Amino acid sequence: MSIDARTDTQASATHVADTHDLIRVQGARENNLKDVSIDIPKRRLTVFTGVSGSGKSSLVFGTIAAESQRMINETYSAFVQGFMPSLSRPDVDRLEGLTTAIIVDQERMGSNPRSTVGTATDANAMLRILFSRLGRPHIGSPNAYSFNVPTVKASGAITVDRGEGKTKTEKASFNRLGGMCSRCEGMGSVSDFDLTALYDETKSLNEGALSVPGYTMDGWYGRIFSGSGYFNMDKPIARFTKKELHDLLYREPTKIKVEGINLTYEGIIPKIQKSMLSKDVDALQPHIRAFVERAITFTTCPECEGTRLSPEARSSKINGKSIADVCKMQISDLAGWIRELDEPSVAPLLKGLQHLLDSFTGIGLGYLSLDRPAGTLSGGEAQRTKMIRHLGSSLTDVTYVFDEPTIGLHPHDIERMNQLLVQLRDKGNTVLVVEHKPETIAIADHVVDLGPGAGTGGGTVCFEGDLDGLRGSNTITGRHLDDRAGIKDSVRTPKGRLEIRGASTNNLKNVDVDIPLGVLCVLTGVAGSGKSSLIHGSVAKRDGVLVIDQGAIRGSRRSNPATYTGLLEPIRKAFAKANGVKPALFSSNSEGACPTCNGAGVIYTDLGVMATVESTCEECEGKRFQASVLEYRLGGRNIADVLAMSVNEAEEFFGGGDARTPAAHKILDRLADVGLGYLTLGQPLTTLSGGERQRLKLATQMSEKGDIYILDEPTTGLHLADVQNLLGMLDRLVESGKSVIVIEHHQAVMAHADWIIDLGPGAGHDGGRIVFTGTPEQLIADGSTLTGKHLRAYVGA
Repeated sequence: MSIDARTDTQASATHVADTHDLIRVQGARENNLKDVSIDIPKRRLTVFTGVSGSGKSSLVFGTIAAESQRMINETYSAFVQGFMPSLSRPDVDRLEGLTTAIIVDQERMGSNPRSTVGTATDANAMLRILFSRLGRPHIGSPNAYSFNVPTVKASGAITVDRGEGKTKTEKASFNRLGGMCSRCEGMGSVSDFDLTALYDETKSLNEGALSVPGYTMDGWYGRIFSGSGYFNMDKPIARFTKKELHDLLYREPTKIKVEGINLTYEGIIPKIQKSMLSKDVDALQPHIRAFVERAITFTTCPECEGTRLSPEARSSKINGKSIADVCKMQISDLAGWIRELDEPSVAPLLKGLQHLLDSFTGIGLGYLSLDRPAGTLSGGEAQRTKMIRHLGSSLTDVTYVFDEPTIGLHPHDIERMNQLLVQLRDKGNTVLVVEHKPETIAIADHVVDLGPGAGTGGGTVCFEGDLDGLRGSNTITGRHLDDRAGIKDSVRTPKGRLEIRGASTNNLKNVDVDIPLGVLCVLTGVAGSGKSSLIHGSVAKRDGVLVIDQGAIRGSRRSNPATYTGLLEPIRKAFAKANGVKPALFSSNSEGACPTCNGAGVIYTDLGVMATVESTCEECEGKRFQASVLEYRLGGRNIADVLAMSVNEAEEFFGGGDARTPAAHKILDRLADVGLGYLTLGQPLTTLSGGERQRLKLATQMSEKGDIYILDEPTTGLHLADVQNLLGMLDRLVESGKSVIVIEHHQAVMAHADWIIDLGPGAGHDGGRIVFTGTPEQLIADGSTLTGKHLRAYVGA
């Protein structure tokens, strides 16, 4: 055969390398998945739908993305793997056609108080290089502009080699200029302690004078204090000498010996600064955060005025602006300032910085500033910030995995997000999206619907195909896809009003507004328009106001819905009363724990660099309790049986008969109210989906007393069918005499409102004004705002 003929034959036949166009999953059983087998097309946009808890995240994140990451990790040497998180193989028979997975999830960005939007995206690093080249006066290297690098000075003797074995000792000094403010150590704020919140001076240490969480005298702290010999443990603190009080509060770390053990004694205040104040306050456990907010006041650093930078770093300027000035600018404005710089010597740097800042604007985050602490970003903002680094990436044939990318987005911004997802797909990537919003489901090339229910009632593939097929299917998602909440026939009459005058937090422009009380009031507006600033700056701190925000639930494998909601407490007491024993026996984290697995229910076997193997404990068979504890019964069931019940079963069980426990029944009622009736009481929190965690938090905080409830995007993670349940719950709250204020983008919640306050018209300094107040019907009739236009389209008016 001639070369030409052979070439023609090859051209007409598909190359074998082009036949691998599917990701094949066979027999997936991760979490609640029931032997799921599915083929997902590569280089297409596939959306995974289904009610919250149906198994979407277990399939996409827990199986496909997890195995891709595990296999990539295995390409490194055993030595390097020892420093990496050890990932176990997902419970699946076979996976084929995997490509490198890049996960863009909803996890809040690091809670390190030193982390800002600029440091998290490399924008700060580029700006530091720019100022070290062009800044006048020139003060030094890029480190001289970093608020994380302190100034270091040293002097001493050095040995100079003179050759032929001769050396000479000379005195030398060393100076490295850093950009960190020396007063606040680059934090931007200084802390001041209220000593009356640390201790009761009328009591002695042995009498429990200290009110710092964890500082009990019957634990290690008591032994360290008494063994230090610095003060009398039985003397009231009010009678301490200056030296004793200084040793208690401020003493530097000092080595001491207590009961033959070498320990370090340190004053309470430096200890608190290291253990509590080195973290973002919002990331602390609730009881520690309450203590910090009560005992410590944070004020802007008077030396650096909150910029975190040294005077030298602030004195160096380009076109009259210091690095602190440009980091404070809105990113969309900063992009314009960079565009005006014309300096050939740093042209590549300017081009890279320009592209990065334009990406912020393109993704709808142009209203942020680079000095914004990363821990204050919402879940949606954090997810989009992580997306930025992938937009300009030259990688192709990568699998991008997104977890509800439309969270926190106004309908206007969802269109922009959809364009970005399509852009990633068109570069030749596989895009997998877990999503509930119909607007994003509509752009899918392929849809996979899981269900039919949640938890044990889900875990199967109910439908796969295109959008029209989903619409025609009889699945829950298919039936609710075209659901549209109508405008209410009549709205409630307010019973009063909450006045806000001259609100100017963040981007708010001297806002005056009255929030009606005794009704369902919804705050709307594009992301960054000032909704959260208005509520958290002017309403949240008032008496009788309860805020239920988007903050993540933190919990280990030992935490479950029963422990998180406080449900376990009345259950343990009921068991103890019925059997005449201590309540501590009925906790798997206390006296009743199985001694072999310490109440975990599983044994972990560490295999060094290989994945840690998890096996069910043979002693307790995964029940987590001692055999003797399981002999105690309440209403014919033991504690392990109760923790294996679903919320609905437990609600019936504790509602009457021998097991009747009103306190437990009340908490279970709230869990069922938010649509978590299928959840198992003992299910580890780590296995819950984002939507389930959000509703669990909602149910828990609803028990707290308050007259005004503020809910920040309660539809996060909710399926179309669950939104109706949420609206019913909000109505019940209002009918019980409460005032409900909801910050929300979901049109169904807007349509159901009694009163709407719309902020805008844009984001950042283009927002911060009230553009509309009135009923949903009036908003649609007005039609001049972005929200009004989208709500009109939604209800089909």
